[in-house]
Amino acid sequence: MIIRGKVHKFGNDINTDDIIAAKYLNTTDAKELGKHCMETIDSDFIQKVSKGNIIVGGKNFGCGSSREHAPIAIKGCGISLVIAKSFARIFFRNSVNIGLPILELKDEGKINEGDELEVDLTKGKVRNLIQNKIYESQAFAEFMQELIQSGGLMKWIRRKHNTK
Repeated sequence: MIIRGKVHKFGNDINTDDIIAAKYLNTTDAKELGKHCMETIDSDFIQKVSKGNIIVGGKNFGCGSSREHAPIAIKGCGISLVIAKSFARIFFRNSVNIGLPILELKDEGKINEGDELEVDLTKGKVRNLIQNKIYESQAFAEFMQELIQSGGLMKWIRRKHNTK
């Protein structure tokens, strides 16, 4: 699983209300939520995002409420991967459940806004193509790769049990 994209950089303690404001929680439509992703932090974020881009955050990314709207909004705006120093556990689980790849990386602070990354989730390697540096992370477990490739937990279950 290789993901390549331009970096949008955020700091520490980005909470779920920063990712998607509470006033938009009347829907779970990914495209609609994606239109408002990160707007409380950066009102121009949606205009800067291209399909396949990557968010890089600091420690405790996704803290706050337990709702799945936050990772749905991130995925809905076209982000292909979130990298952070650490994630709130419920955000981590919700991301996997909806098929949004996330990766913990201790060297995330060395990555800059606008850098282009090539991430091999199978090997846990993050190549910064702008800085010509490689960072090591824990590889995605095979089961996690299956979940992501299936589009999330419920789609994986349906595929495994051949149900609609």
